[in-house]
Parts: sequence; structure tokens; C-alpha cells
Amino acid sequence: MSSKEATARIKINRLLEEAGWRFFANAGGPANIQLEPSVTLTKQAIDGLGNDFEKASKGFIDFLLLNEKGFPFIVLEAKAESKNPLAGKEQARKYAKSQSCRFVILSNGNLHYFWDLERGNPYVITSFPNPKSVMGYQRSIPDPKRLIAEVVDDDYIALTQRPNYASEAAWKNIDERPHYIMTNALRFLRPYQKKAVFAIQQAVKDGKDRFLLEMATGTGKTLISAALIKLFLRTVNARRVLFLVDRLELEDQAWKAFAKYLANDYKCVIYKENRDEWRHAEIVVTTVQSLLFNNKYQQLFSPTDFDLVISDEAHRSIGGNARAVFDYFIGYKLGLTATPRDYLKKFKKDKPTTKDPREFERRLLLDTYRTFGCDDGQPTYRYSLLDGVKEGFLISPIVVDARSEVTAELLSEQGFIVEFKDDDGEDKKESYKQREFEKRFFSPATNQLFCKIFLENALRDPISKEIGKSIIFAVSQNHAAKLAQILNEMADRMFPGKYNSDFAVQVTSVIPDAKQLTINFTNNILLGSANCINTYKTSKARICVTVGMMTTGYDCPDLLNLGLFRPIFSPTDFIQIKGRGTRKHDFSEQLFDDAIKEGIKEPEKSAYKIFDFFANCEYFEEEYDYDQVIKLPKPTVKSGGGGEAPPSIGEYEFTGDDILASMDVEVIGYEGMRIDREFYAKFEDTVRENPFIATSVESGQWDRVIDYVNKEVFDKPEEFYSLDKLRRAAGVDRRLTLREILEKIFGLIPRFKSKDELLEEEFSKFVADFKPTEAAAIPALKNYFKAYASSGQLRQIIESGHLTDLATNPEFSTSDFRAVPKKYRTLIPNYIKDYVSLNQFVA
Repeated sequence: MSSKEATARIKINRLLEEAGWRFFANAGGPANIQLEPSVTLTKQAIDGLGNDFEKASKGFIDFLLLNEKGFPFIVLEAKAESKNPLAGKEQARKYAKSQSCRFVILSNGNLHYFWDLERGNPYVITSFPNPKSVMGYQRSIPDPKRLIAEVVDDDYIALTQRPNYASEAAWKNIDERPHYIMTNALRFLRPYQKKAVFAIQQAVKDGKDRFLLEMATGTGKTLISAALIKLFLRTVNARRVLFLVDRLELEDQAWKAFAKYLANDYKCVIYKENRDEWRHAEIVVTTVQSLLFNNKYQQLFSPTDFDLVISDEAHRSIGGNARAVFDYFIGYKLGLTATPRDYLKKFKKDKPTTKDPREFERRLLLDTYRTFGCDDGQPTYRYSLLDGVKEGFLISPIVVDARSEVTAELLSEQGFIVEFKDDDGEDKKESYKQREFEKRFFSPATNQLFCKIFLENALRDPISKEIGKSIIFAVSQNHAAKLAQILNEMADRMFPGKYNSDFAVQVTSVIPDAKQLTINFTNNILLGSANCINTYKTSKARICVTVGMMTTGYDCPDLLNLGLFRPIFSPTDFIQIKGRGTRKHDFSEQLFDDAIKEGIKEPEKSAYKIFDFFANCEYFEEEYDYDQVIKLPKPTVKSGGGGEAPPSIGEYEFTGDDILASMDVEVIGYEGMRIDREFYAKFEDTVRENPFIATSVESGQWDRVIDYVNKEVFDKPEEFYSLDKLRRAAGVDRRLTLREILEKIFGLIPRFKSKDELLEEEFSKFVADFKPTEAAAIPALKNYFKAYASSGQLRQIIESGHLTDLATNPEFSTSDFRAVPKKYRTLIPNYIKDYVSLNQFVA
């Protein structure tokens, strides 16, 4: 046995033990078969193996993994590190058949494949599955033909909600049917939703196992997901489904939707609330962030735990490294997105600039399409906003492009110019652009003007005649607080006695129970209900002022106004925000007074307004008719009323002499100085004893925690805590995040991972994504990957093309570079630029 074969076997042996397998390991022939000490077999099991169980015709089984009863379960074919594991594919197939095993693992210690002989081709895995998971996986035998043949009609979901609905009298009576449907919350698939399901069936027929649905906001992606989940579960092509979201509020929203649609047939749980019971459910909902951090998904789940993985808002939930979670699992993969790739069709990707925000969006979208097997940019099925509007299912906005003199100057090429004198009396100029509004440039009069224009021109509720329910998007938490205060003060003057500072509500991460506020707004009970008409259920609070909480996936059909009180530079964010208002709605459904209802002429939502104060629509070149453009009155303050930039300190030159008196040198290691360690321990006590931080961490509200620590704990005169000081005190060879530090303090992670551990994890994700077939080159690829990600000097050499400098480079030499196959010399740097955060590797 060669040294490379021995190394591979040692690695495989360790991985099997870590995964909890009992197994026979054959070291090269019958005389050397070793029974692992942890294995206890019954006589029946031993007899079942036969005298030469490990011996197949013309060969020996390398590793035979056993099931809970001690019978042969999985054949593992091991290859030397220099060989591709797939080289042992046919050999392993013969061995598996000889032992009546359905499953095969192919591995060289670095690269692994899991192969279900009844399901198709070997699939790259980044860790070995555990016995319990594979035993559960074994119980299902997929039948794609049955999935393809399944008939999905309009009532596919309704039949699960109420199987006998068609035979009930209220359904048969045409006049009573609408009320019957509403009372029982029955959901019927629209024609385009059925087409989406059919497109997936056709893709399966074509042999595909990855799908992407590109559908506009408001088209019912969750309902389609429910139909597809039922399709896969009902036809036994999945036994358990994982539904990934990117926000906590979407986690709860998805769980409630699936419970409403599918509860009669399938159990749905939120993972964090059912950590010990999730295996008893058919549908598991969780945030991708909760699995991604510290690679918890590898600890919590096995690759065979889910047969269908669905990624909601796929451009977000699998963006960057998050797709490693998605690729970890074996089986079918479905992505849902409302962000059309065509949105960036005018972007010149051959001439990107770091200042162009569309460059990052392009990377996200390209990654999304590639992950779901749509390299040509064509999704499995597409249904756009224009399609929805044309067919009468969605609504286009009325865009109110409103600019004040101040914002017009901020938006101009030269910006808003402020003239001032420095300490020397010299005239200076400072230019401010729209990005700096409410960050470095402040104008109270402009905020007042925004609110006035909004309230005077907002669409009204057709029943109560109040300001229609609205969401305003602010620059920051502080900006949101200012706007809510201004709106409440104006509401007191416009609607005396109607509201008591509950007209507008700040809904941001620093507000306690902010998530619940968003739910109450949807359910029309935010700060009360029926403020104007007792029999009309609509939220007393009319406006939610937020920053980013209510952008993606927030469902509130009776919204009538959206306010963009900030500039937006992300195309994805812009599409998501404007999509909040596209859903149709019948306001009369909230009215419980037939007399009033008869007098309402137009109870259905026919339009919604976008108030754009920063030319966002123009910036993104959207092809909308600007139905209403309001010319603003001139502000009553001077155009220079924004905050002025502080004058420069100037230069100072010391002219005296100076000499070196003494010099002591002490090299401080990663453990830091004692004062640093004591400082860190004191910080631990500070945050543990803070009830707000402890409660927020327990509930997983990390944005809220981090914002609070930055504002209320850091840089206070008592201790002057700061993130840089804590990083030094922690004694880790890389840059820690504040979240990591807090997770360690509260026991959510056992320790800080080293730089090399993180590099190993990043490389595993690269292997899972690109599946390199050059097995012998894996060590060289890993060396190159680690060096490029962690060394700025090497990155400079590679980018500049000055490869002769590698001869004197101590971290990565010329011979190291030559060992890397040519196609990976550019592929690895491009991958790292797109998907790996280099800040984490800085010491």
C-alpha cells in the first residue's frame, strides 16, 4: 500500500468514526481484515456476512459500513489521495451488489461522493452522512415517473385543506361560494401557478434535479411552494423538505402558510422551536443564517436528511457562502426569486467598477442562476410583474417623483456645495451627495417637506377615507425616529383628536417586538383597529417607518403607499421594496356592515403610489409611466441649511531635535498581554449582566444586539470598550466579528475558530461547488486557495501578473504555482473575490 493510499485510509477512518459508523476496514486482503472495537454483531448478522464477505470477484471491499442490526449497509470504496474517487465507481457498484447494498461512498480522503444506486449519479458531499440519516433516507424509494404523471389541478391545495369541499352545499351554491371560500380560507391555483408546477415536472422528466422559479412579488411563490412540496411528498419523491428563508419574520410567515395549506396531510415545524422533534415532521422551516454561522448545518444535519431543499428569496438566502448550506444536502433543489436577471441587462460586466452597486448584484444573480443549473440565464419558469399586470393579478405603481431644491442639489453631478472658512480664514468648499443624506448631511426642513408632500398626496383608504396604509423607508434608525415624530405631529394638526402619537410607528430592529409590530400591521391591529368606523377592521396606525425590516417577503395586500425617503443603490432592494404594493386587495372584505358596504363604489385596490424623493426610479431606469409628478414648493430655509463639514485641522510641523533614549523589544503572541485578557473578561461580565443583551441574544435578534452594543456599550468613559480592543484581547490569529464574540460569551459556540480552520471550511465549499475532478491536484488547489485568501502579497503578485516574484515569496513559491492546474489559476482567485470575505483572515 502506497503512502498516499495509507493517508487516504487514515482520513476516511477518522471521518467514519466522527460520523458514528460501525464498519469493517479491510487493509489489503483477507488476512488483514480488522473488526472495529466499537462493533458488536449478533451471530445472525455474522452468518449473514458469509465467510468471505469482504471478498468480491477480483477484489476486496475497502470499508463495509453496517446498519443498526450489524448487516452490510454501505460500501465505501477508498482511493489514494492522488486518484479521483470516481475511478472506483464500477468496482464499488459490483461490491455493493454482492452485499445487497443500495448505497456507495467514493472517497480519496479529500473528495467524497455519495451514490444511491437506485436514484442516479454520485453526488459530491463535504462530510459523511450519519447512520440514522441514511437509514431514514433508505425508507424512501423515489419514483420520478409518478411525479411527472401526477395531475395538478386548480384545487390541488384545496383538496388537502378540505378534501370534500366539492360535495358541500355552500360550494355547490354559486351565490354562496365566494363566502364559503373566504370562510374556509381555501386556496386555488391560478393558471400561471399551475404552469410553474408543470414546468418543474417537465424539468424532472428531462433529468434535472435543480430548478429556479423567477416570479414577481405578489404572485404567490409560497402557495406554489406548498403545491410542489405536496407533489414531491405525495409521489414519494421526498420524505422530508427543508425550506430556507433569510429573515426571522419570513420564517414565521412561511410556517403559518404551510400550516394553513398542508396541515391536514403534513407536519411543518420551525427548526429552532423543535430541535429534538424535527425528524418527525415532513417540512422544516429555518433561516439560512442560523445554519450557516460556524457551519452549524454540518453539526445539526446529515447530507441525507432532506430530499427537497427550497430556497426562498434565493438571491439572498444562498448569496455568497450561504449556498454551501444549500449544496450540502443530497437531492432536489428549488430556488425562488423575485429579482429578474434581465434587470441588469444594461450592465457592462466586462467593464465593472467597484463603485457600481450593480456589480455586487450581478455576482449574486449569476451565482443564483448557476447554483440552480440555469447557467444560460433562463429560469425553469418565469412570470414577471408585467405578466401579472397584463393578466390582472398584480398592480403597477403610480410613481411620484418629488425633488426639493436641496435634494436636487444632492443629486446633481457637483453635489450640494457648502462654503466655509478654515481655522486660517481660508475659503473652503465641501460637496455632499445623496449617499450622505442623514449620515453626514442633515436638513430638518427637507424631512418636514417630505412628510408634508407625502401626507397631502397619499392615496386614501376607500372605506374609512383615512391615509391609506403605508410603509416609509428611512436611511437609518435615527432617521426613522425623526420621521415618525414629524408624521405624528402633522397628523395631530391634520386629523385633530383622531390619533394620539399612534398614526406613524417606527418599526426597526432597536424597537422591542418589532417583528410582532409588522405582523399586527398586516392583521390590521397595530396600536388598535377600527379608528374611524367601528365595523371596519383596519389598523389604527397608518404608517410604518422602517429601514430594512419590511423589504423582502413582507406580505400586506392592503398597502396603498410606499415612501422612498432615502436613496437606494441595490437593484434587488429596489425591486423588493416596490413589490410590497403590487398585490390586489378587496377592502370590503374588512367591512362588517352591509349597509355601508353597498354604498362603496370602488372597494378594490386598483393602484398604489411610490413617493420617490431621491430619483431612485430614474437611477434604475425602470420603464414606468410617471403618472404623477409633483412640483415641490421651495423650502423656506436657505439651500445651505444642511450640516456643514468640519474645517480641516491643518498641518503642524515640530521643529525641535529628538533622540532615542532607550528601546526594549517584546514580541506579544496571539494570547495578548494580561491587561488585554483581563479587559476581555470584564467585557464578558458586562454583556452577560445586561438583561437587554441577554434577552435579545436568546431570541436571536442579532441586528438589535449589535446595534445596542455599538451604541450603548462601546466607547463609554467607564471602560472604553471597542471591537479592536476585544479582538486583540481574544488572542485569535484573525479578525473576529462582534457577533462571534457575543456568541462565544453566551455559550453559543465553544471557541473561536482559527484562520486555518476557516480556510479549510471555505475550501470545502469551493470543492462542493466546482467538484474538481483532478483528485491528485486537490492538495495543490487547497494550498493555492489558502495562500491567495490569506496573503495580500500573493494576491498582488497574481493580479499584476508578475509571477517571477513568486521565486522569493515565502508563502507560495513558483513550484507551488506550477502544481496548480492551469484552469484553476484564475478560477480560484475569481471565486475568492466573489464569495469569500477576506476581512475575516486579517490578524
